[in-house]
Amino acid sequence: MIKKQKISLKADQFTESVIREMTRVALRHGAVNLAQGFPDFPCPPELKRAACEAIQADINQYAITWGDRLFREAIAKKTSWYLNWDIDPETQITVTCGATEAMAATMLATVNPGEEVIVFEPHYENYGPDAVLTSAIPRYVALHPPDWTFDVAELRQAFNSNTKAIIINTPHNPTGKVFTRNELAVIAELCQKWDVLAFTDEIYEHILYDGAKHVAMATLPGMAERTVTINGLSKTYSVTGWRIGHIIASAELTAAIRKVHDFLTVGAPAPLQRAGVAALQLPVTYYEELAALYQERRNLITQALDTAGIQYFLPSGAYYVFADISKFGYPNDIEFTQHLIKNIGVAVVPGSSFFCRPEDGHHFIRFCFSKTTQTIEAARERLLKLQATRRLTNPV
Repeated sequence: MIKKQKISLKADQFTESVIREMTRVALRHGAVNLAQGFPDFPCPPELKRAACEAIQADINQYAITWGDRLFREAIAKKTSWYLNWDIDPETQITVTCGATEAMAATMLATVNPGEEVIVFEPHYENYGPDAVLTSAIPRYVALHPPDWTFDVAELRQAFNSNTKAIIINTPHNPTGKVFTRNELAVIAELCQKWDVLAFTDEIYEHILYDGAKHVAMATLPGMAERTVTINGLSKTYSVTGWRIGHIIASAELTAAIRKVHDFLTVGAPAPLQRAGVAALQLPVTYYEELAALYQERRNLITQALDTAGIQYFLPSGAYYVFADISKFGYPNDIEFTQHLIKNIGVAVVPGSSFFCRPEDGHHFIRFCFSKTTQTIEAARERLLKLQATRRLTNPV
């Protein structure tokens, strides 16, 4: 009898999301969830009203597959005033089911099997599976602590005639790094030299601290035609469950991406796209207040980590703190994370999920602070137990 393997070779090469698994584990143990990157506070009331109005107006059927026209026009207007970058909403924007689909659709539309995609490491966990699903070859380039800078020589060595694209996530998950204009200029020069595309995940573009500035790769000289910019409503407007992402690219790249997107998901939820118009029309003060809110939350979580004796890297953007747990003496991040959940009551993400080789992340964990002050305070109180349990358990 012929027996065939039921699971594809691609599906066998990666696991389910560790980040989302940690939320399920937190619920099971009643732990404070500082793992998955979603706010536990409401979105702006303007968005709620707009979503309800869209549903009441019977906007229930498919929007144009690449995005509701009014929403695409709102994206273009907001991009113009924020980034001083003028784009055509008819030929350069694709609305997707979140930034996750946006990256997958982009890679499927542009990368051929066997071509290489450069990924900075540590990296958001989706990028590796995206490369596997595309049958691409990921090529990792290290970001070095404490500032998470890349070595220019290492990056130059990663580029070759088989390189198709490079993924840049700025502000960066998990480290909170914000790529500088000079760093992006180095990447841009290499992209143009080797005719390489740049896929930029800019979902945290408004969450910045200490004077950090967001620079969009597509606005650098020579990069508009070779950059695919990925973004969405999730983080800036606290609606991660709405799954409204978008892609900005040249007309040529957009045409290919739209074809793939059409057969992946057909389209993002129509009433929520229409509600997104209200989000993108919020005044400049909204973004200033957002940054101030997260600066306060960053200060609260770092104070809690200081009190608990956890060493960390101060983020310049996004809403995560990457921490070094070397001094606690646990064999790896998985065991330390299990200790935090079961004995301390705080859920975080093990650092190994952000590395190609898990052992490279064994000394790191990631805290998320897109939470209410009450949630962070509850986590702080529990983390105070860490020193006591460390003395009692005395791990090898």
